[in-house]
Amino acid sequence: MSRKRNKAAKVSRRDFIKKAGAASGLAVGSGVITGFPFVHAADPITLRYASTAVTQDTRIADQLRKDTGINIQYIPLTSDDVVKTAVTQPNRFDILEPEVWMVKKIVPSGNLQGMDRGRIKQADNITTVFTKGEVNGKKIGDQGTAPVKVMHLTAKDNGDFTREQTNWLSLIPTVYNADTLGIRPDLIGRPIRNWHELLNSEFKGKASILNIPSIGIMDAAMVVESLGEHKYKDKGNMTKEEIDLTIKVLTEAKKAGQFRAFWKEFNESVNLMASGEVVIQSMWSPAVTKVRSMGIPCVYQPLEEGYRAWASGISFSKNLKGKKLDAGYEFINWYLSGWAGAFLNRQGYYNAVLTTSEASMEPYEWDYWMKGKPAAKDILAPDGTVMEKAGAVRDGGSFEDRMGAVACWNAVMDENRYMVRKWNEFIAA
Repeated sequence: MSRKRNKAAKVSRRDFIKKAGAASGLAVGSGVITGFPFVHAADPITLRYASTAVTQDTRIADQLRKDTGINIQYIPLTSDDVVKTAVTQPNRFDILEPEVWMVKKIVPSGNLQGMDRGRIKQADNITTVFTKGEVNGKKIGDQGTAPVKVMHLTAKDNGDFTREQTNWLSLIPTVYNADTLGIRPDLIGRPIRNWHELLNSEFKGKASILNIPSIGIMDAAMVVESLGEHKYKDKGNMTKEEIDLTIKVLTEAKKAGQFRAFWKEFNESVNLMASGEVVIQSMWSPAVTKVRSMGIPCVYQPLEEGYRAWASGISFSKNLKGKKLDAGYEFINWYLSGWAGAFLNRQGYYNAVLTTSEASMEPYEWDYWMKGKPAAKDILAPDGTVMEKAGAVRDGGSFEDRMGAVACWNAVMDENRYMVRKWNEFIAA
């Protein structure tokens, strides 16, 4: 997910998750989660939770209430409104779930408070993707707004960002993932290994790129580097000259008839791929899953140049105090205890603490989604249909293979206004 999302979108990442149910093998009432006494029944506490709704699922809220007695009131917002609300309306929310790139814009407002590492039981087990910028001891790409750049703060209030581990955290990870191109292997008929294939004239009129400037420009940069046209110092923070070069490459391809469409929301990408109108395009993991659940071949293709990654996390309002602050920490500790992470992992996302999630999943699920092993049993789509037959392997393989190959992260550039203007010129060309 960065994902900028529109309220009017018919199907979003949130919608995809919300359709997950019993068919996903959720461990409700499995007894895995312990240590959260139902202490708020007599004096219920409600936490107002504002975010882009990627993880705003009633099943998560219901399980939280069942285990702790804490109520969640979801406040769904677009990406732009998350930042706007955090900066101008800090009294509107108790908990905020910004995408990581937003944190650089929100923290300087002073409207978030640093989260006390000492009150977070699983703090030492939070994924090193966030805490160290590495996977299994190997450094990963940090171009753009990598989580390691913004997770730690020098102080509780109005602290600066630091890569060093401190007692204060700007956010706790919720979900993150590595994005790439989706392809129709049955219609392409040959291996696809590089980002530059998006502009290969072989696919003239059958390619698509997403029309969300801050994400589309990153996919375009991956293509430009793959073509050998330019090497960016930081794809997530281009100069005006680099923006011009990137848009020029896209515009020339568009005028040559390369693109069938420019999509903005989940369902558009699904329909383009499922119909065969498009055979290669920017895509989100749940959209590939949706196409496959329709019985249509679709692959989330690993590429030699690596992945473009994104992430979201939970932050606390500066106004969260007293019993509600205590409930906020209890919510965080519950969230990291396994049930929520397992729920999201089953949709193809990754979560903050892998060990607790593994304990909340069936071994064959963990092996398929996280270890890249052949499925020991059929993998079901959220609607209960068979998505993958036993023996299938997840696109891109294991967590280590996928997140270990991240090249850049979604970001807001210093020249963001200029970039958006040039992107719109490309779309209108």
